[in-house]
Amino acid sequence: MASLTDLLAKTVASAAQGVEIPSNVQSTVLNGLSDSVLKSLTQTATAPGGVDILKGLFSGKSNAATSPVTALAGKLFANNILSKLGLGTKTNSALSGLIPTIIGKLSGLIRDMDGDGDVDLNDIILSLSGAQPKQKKSGGLLGSVAGSVLGSILKGK
Repeated sequence: MASLTDLLAKTVASAAQGVEIPSNVQSTVLNGLSDSVLKSLTQTATAPGGVDILKGLFSGKSNAATSPVTALAGKLFANNILSKLGLGTKTNSALSGLIPTIIGKLSGLIRDMDGDGDVDLNDIILSLSGAQPKQKKSGGLLGSVAGSVLGSILKGK
């Protein structure tokens, strides 16, 4: 079971493959990207209306490129990492451009995990914790009753 930080680290490493990052700051940049995205998700989740923003992002109803989550992650990354490294405008731009890709890939990993037919906060938590999706429940009350009746008939044989 992968933790959120492991999942982020893999997603960041995958997204950063096409960008030349000086070797002496590579771990700082990759960790900074992961930390910025994680802090953005956390701050968004705890802000008023933030859960709805995350649900929209992870259900595909909103675009990662225009999401407030992405904007906040970009701001955190620029202020906390890029401003201190002096990598130049071209490299800074390329690295900042990874954030929508990272969040887009991360949101692509979130799906209906609890089998209730929608993506909600529970699904986000389950997906990020590495849980396996439950089978979608079908048949409702009638299916449940029919399953119970058939189960008791078959047990009697």
